[in-house]
Amino acid sequence: MVYSLNGKRVWVAGHKGMVGAAVARRLKLESCEVLVVARDIVDLSDQAAVSRWMKQARPDAIVIAAAKVGGILANNAAPVDFLQNNLAIQTNIIRSAHAYDVERLLFLGSSCIYPKYAEQPIKENTLLTGSLEPTNEYYALAKIAGIKLCQAYRQQHGRDWISAMPTNLYGPGDNFDLETSHVLPALIRKLHEAKTSGAKQVVLWGSGKPLREFLHCDDLADALVFLLKSYSEFEHINVGSGKEITIRQLAETIADIVGCQAELVFDSSKPDGTPRKLMDSSRINALGWQEHRSLKQGITDTYHSWLRAAG
Repeated sequence: MVYSLNGKRVWVAGHKGMVGAAVARRLKLESCEVLVVARDIVDLSDQAAVSRWMKQARPDAIVIAAAKVGGILANNAAPVDFLQNNLAIQTNIIRSAHAYDVERLLFLGSSCIYPKYAEQPIKENTLLTGSLEPTNEYYALAKIAGIKLCQAYRQQHGRDWISAMPTNLYGPGDNFDLETSHVLPALIRKLHEAKTSGAKQVVLWGSGKPLREFLHCDDLADALVFLLKSYSEFEHINVGSGKEITIRQLAETIADIVGCQAELVFDSSKPDGTPRKLMDSSRINALGWQEHRSLKQGITDTYHSWLRAAG
């Protein structure tokens, strides 16, 4: 064990989001105190507010799950928001973590940091070896900056801070808004609404050919707690399921789970995004962590969770 969580005060930044909520749930199984702070109490984009709160709360460890996130449509529509807001949030937290001597910090990145045409499966050392996917370039640049900032603090100040790069995530508490959501929750909502309306066809973006890997947020949370306790290296580390599926296969799987009988029509005039994105998670697997649930079981649980939340 690199770091014991026993008796520690662990701040989950972004605890209202899907990932942050999952991390907070998982940390309750540890012998630590989980710290959270609401957005109306501390605006994480406000440097002074973050500093004041951290000076008072004095966390021993931090998981940075706070970020502005969204799908292709949202990224294309608001590049300033995705770059500027994420840079501000992560820089404010990391700077204050150094000022108040935080022992451990885990920065959460995204698989979109890797080049669009990276060799598959994507290894950690692929970072900055090629051009990014244009549809989420600004978000990716902010995340890359966060990784590098953690590495810089480790190099210059000896901080035991790490970064983890998850694959595409889903689960309870995901964003199901059709304008701003990622592909999996968007498909759940679209196909559910098609079922309830009795639609004969459902038109979906792209060709359906891109390959994607998915990981349930509770599996990611388990991996992050594992890394907090057992990983301490300069380089970021990938976290994925190691399994991939085409968008068409994903849509068909969700249609089966939801009970949607409509014909799936793919509009190839709409963008596909990155053609393939499979993470090489061999490093975390070698350390002893593995995914816990199948994609079908995870989607089924997510669908029923959304139905309950929607009333």
